[in-house]
Amino acid sequence: MFGFKNKADVFGDLEEPILMELDRYFEDGENELVYVATSEDEGINRFFEERGECTGRVGTSPDKRFMYLPDLVEQLSEEDVLRYRAPYGSGEQKGMRIGNDYMLQFFSPKSQKLMKRLGRGFLWLKVQEDTWEHDTSERYSNIYEFFPLVSDSEKPIRTQLQDILRLMWAEERAECEYDFLECWETDRFRTSDFADYEFNSQEEGEDIDDLMEEIRAKVKRLRQRGISELILEQLIHPEEKLSKLVITKNYRLFLPDYQNMEIKMEPLVKSVYFLFLKHPEGILFKHLPDYRAELMEIYLKLKPNGLTERVRKSIEDVTNPLLNSINEKCARIRGAFLGQFDNCLARHYYIDGRRAEPKKIALSRELVVWEE
Repeated sequence: MFGFKNKADVFGDLEEPILMELDRYFEDGENELVYVATSEDEGINRFFEERGECTGRVGTSPDKRFMYLPDLVEQLSEEDVLRYRAPYGSGEQKGMRIGNDYMLQFFSPKSQKLMKRLGRGFLWLKVQEDTWEHDTSERYSNIYEFFPLVSDSEKPIRTQLQDILRLMWAEERAECEYDFLECWETDRFRTSDFADYEFNSQEEGEDIDDLMEEIRAKVKRLRQRGISELILEQLIHPEEKLSKLVITKNYRLFLPDYQNMEIKMEPLVKSVYFLFLKHPEGILFKHLPDYRAELMEIYLKLKPNGLTERVRKSIEDVTNPLLNSINEKCARIRGAFLGQFDNCLARHYYIDGRRAEPKKIALSRELVVWEE
C-alpha cells in the first residue's frame, strides 16, 4: 500500500500533490476504491467483466465498492439514470467508453510517472483528522491510498481484493473512537422555534436522511455521486433548465417541460405545498398558526367532503410550531420531487430555507400556472 496526501508526501517521497480537482468527486470517498491502470491488463479486465458482483451497483450498498470504470459507464448510461439527471431530455445517450487510465488526468505529472512504475491498482481516498498542538478546531486532510493489484501473482485476484479490504478495515478500526451521544429530552426544545430548529435545511447541506424509505432508496440509486458524478459529467451536462409547474383544475401537478411529469402527493401534503406556493415571500414556522384557516380552506378545495375530525387534527398539528408535523410534510414534498429528478433542479420546487428564516419555494411564480 502506498499513501500520498493532497498537500505533500506524494507516495511518500514526492512533494507535488495530486491535482485538487479530484477531491470534490470523492464525496462518498471512503466507500469507493477506483481501479486505475497505466496500461490495460487483460486478466484483471476479464475478472471484473465476468464477476459483476465484485463491483456492485453504485449507491446500493453502504460497504466498500470496487469501481471498475468501463462497467460503471454502462450502468450510468441507463435511461433512468440519465433521465433523473436531465428530466428535460429523452433519457437516451450514445455509448461512451473509457479506459482504466481515465483517472490519471487528475494526477500531477510526478504522480503519473510513479503510476507508470506501479502499473495498476486501486485508488482510495481516506479522510484523516489532523491534530494541531494548541488548536482545538477540527481539521482534515485527504490522503489518497494506493493498493497495487497484479494478475500474475501467486495470489488470485479475489484474494488480493479481500486483503485490500482487510487492510482498510484494520486501519479504520485502529483509528476509530467511540463517542456516546448525550441523550436530550425532546421537551427541552418544545419552544415556539421547535419545528424551525428541527427543519432539515438543504441550504446547509444536501441530505436525504429524513425522506421516506422507499424514496430514499430510489434517490440513492439514481442520484449518482463520487466518481460516478465525474463520469456522468462526461456523459451529460445538466443545464439549469426549469420546467413550468402546472396546477390543473382538479389540482394535479405537472411539469410539462420534463416529459409532462406528474408530481404526486397526498391531499394534506399537497395542501401544504399549495399554501407555500401562494406565499412566495415565505412563511416563518413560528407564524404557522396564522395560516391554519387558509390551509383548511385549501384542503377543502382538494377534498370537499374530506374534513373529518382526524383531518382537522392533522391540520392543527401541521400548523403547530411546537410539533414536527410540518417538517414531515416538507420532507414528503421534497421526496416527491427528488424521487423524479436530481436536486440540482429539484431544489427550485420544494420548500426550503435557513433556520430562523422564512421557508419558501424558490421557483419563480412566472413559471407557475394555475389552470382556471
